[in-house]
Amino acid sequence: MSGVKELGYVVYEVSSLTDWEHFGVELLGMQYGEKTADGFTLRTDEKAHRWVVTEGTADDLVATGYEVSDAAALDALVDRLRAAGIEVAEGDDTLAAARKVERIFVTADPMGNRVELVTGLADAATPFESAKLLGGFVTGAGGAGHQVLLAHGVSRETYLGFYIDLLGFKISDIIVEELAPGVVADLIFLHCNGRHHTVAFGDLPSPKKTHHFMVEVTDIRDVGLAYDRCMDAKQPFEMTLGMHPNDQMFSFYVFTPSGFSIEYGWGGLIIDDETWEVRTLDKLHSWGHRPPGAVAELLAAAPAPHGEAH
Repeated sequence: MSGVKELGYVVYEVSSLTDWEHFGVELLGMQYGEKTADGFTLRTDEKAHRWVVTEGTADDLVATGYEVSDAAALDALVDRLRAAGIEVAEGDDTLAAARKVERIFVTADPMGNRVELVTGLADAATPFESAKLLGGFVTGAGGAGHQVLLAHGVSRETYLGFYIDLLGFKISDIIVEELAPGVVADLIFLHCNGRHHTVAFGDLPSPKKTHHFMVEVTDIRDVGLAYDRCMDAKQPFEMTLGMHPNDQMFSFYVFTPSGFSIEYGWGGLIIDDETWEVRTLDKLHSWGHRPPGAVAELLAAAPAPHGEAH
């Protein structure tokens, strides 16, 4: 079954374009793409954009662009969605031009998230350049990165029916961890290419549509440098440095100016569908990824080195 091949781009509606430009370019090391009618774009590779930032009050994800391999595969996917009773509308030339794609169809997942199915995401006219990175971002066949979306009470069976049966994603693994008595985190991770997951879902306590978007870098030093830049800028962190047991990503989580998070990582696992086995794990983190407040308390409570006073 032909389906989605990668996550091409995300569209965010944000209340402060100025804060977002500083966050994306100066802290994360992305490249400013171009000014648009209602915002700007950000680049992480040779593509015209990977993030489209628009001005508004949502401070949240407003669309995800999933790329399909070619026109025939896109037509087949649209037919499959419509046959399942899902409403799909073809985007006009204005929308296609704004997204820098050849063709675009618009639909929604069971949570109401806007899904844009596209072909031909254009390259930029100039090479990717970042004044902050030693290396680059990992995109290519793995797409722009991954995102974790909130289920908001929609059953797993329902949203998997959309993403697996219709869009063609496959399950990577599941993590179920009891965070506190009676408080259970239950996340499922899906892939559509070698990247361990392109999208994951959980019923986390958040009013937003998205929990985080992950960008991956090619040089581990860039994780540390971005960590320091965010720390020096007093950008609030969600989690300190750590590693996940499933995708083995070495990363930290920092809050965007809109209140959801960016995972900034290195070393993510590549899946080979021929040998991959779906597992259920019992921990979200192998080590680290601690809340910054807890880390600050532990450091403050540590005794002074022998012979020194606090």
